[in-house]
Amino acid sequence: MSAKSAKSAKSTKSARNALAVAIATVTLTVGWAGSATASTAPLSHARITEHFDLDAGQMPENIVAEPDGDLDLSLSKAGRITQVTRDGRVRVLATLPVPADDGVHTPALGFSLVTGLVRDAHGTLYFLYATGTDDLTGVWRLTPGGHPERIAALPADGLPNGLALDSGRLYVTDSVRGVIWRVPVAGGRATVWADGAELAPDNFLGANGLKVHNGAVWVSNLDRGTVLRYPVRRNGTAGPARVVAEQLPGIDDFTFTGRGDRILAALNQTDEVALIEPDGTHTIVLSARDGLQNPTAVAVRGDTAYVTSAAYLTGQDPNLLTARIHDHH
Repeated sequence: MSAKSAKSAKSTKSARNALAVAIATVTLTVGWAGSATASTAPLSHARITEHFDLDAGQMPENIVAEPDGDLDLSLSKAGRITQVTRDGRVRVLATLPVPADDGVHTPALGFSLVTGLVRDAHGTLYFLYATGTDDLTGVWRLTPGGHPERIAALPADGLPNGLALDSGRLYVTDSVRGVIWRVPVAGGRATVWADGAELAPDNFLGANGLKVHNGAVWVSNLDRGTVLRYPVRRNGTAGPARVVAEQLPGIDDFTFTGRGDRILAALNQTDEVALIEPDGTHTIVLSARDGLQNPTAVAVRGDTAYVTSAAYLTGQDPNLLTARIHDHH
């Protein structure tokens, strides 16, 4: 190993250890009440289809399932957007510039990372980059065959995390500032779409995962273990927030199983995926026994669920897992 490689590996390990301590502290402090009973019926045939290099910072943070069977992933610490093809090949789509200070001033974490990821109907990818610096933090775009470019700046003292696309607008959660930003898909100035105590962090990270679904913006709050629903009014503004699910420790990103309001959510701190019913109840459908290691996001295509694990806490095996969904609607 070269001196440069050794330094990079040491930096990655130090950042990973710092994050593990921070999350572990939060887990102990919150003291979650109650737990759901394990159930494997809704999902089956879970298997790991891809392993990633932890020492190279290949921690999958978010995922998009393309119509043709390919999968696009953000690799957080590596600062890359990658694609896993239908035949299992992995190729790099984009590598983000490293901040001058190596990301040490990134809020809450102390290292720069690529987070939320979405795709439009034409194959353009939009993603978030948090660096703690004014010149790089924000919303980025990658057109097919093109190069990554920042299209909207976001505050350097925030942590852009979840991302959703709807009707020419991008919605962004900020896990440190506790707000939802809205950005024109063409780029430009970000404006606050929603804020409030329900989005704020408690000890570590607040508003996290984000989806636009059935006329509303849905958001998870990692510290508070909740899923929130904001109706979108006719004029595009946010209606009052409603808690639709709670007691979901360390909830990260999530997705819907179909046209209804059933949710599959990644529970980062407990190595689980929860199936959340429209009435707010939930069951655990995947766990560490299936290979989960700090899962970060879930995507669904047809009857298949895809789960990314970043191994932020376990420090062992960041991976991509697939499972078959039964009775998805």
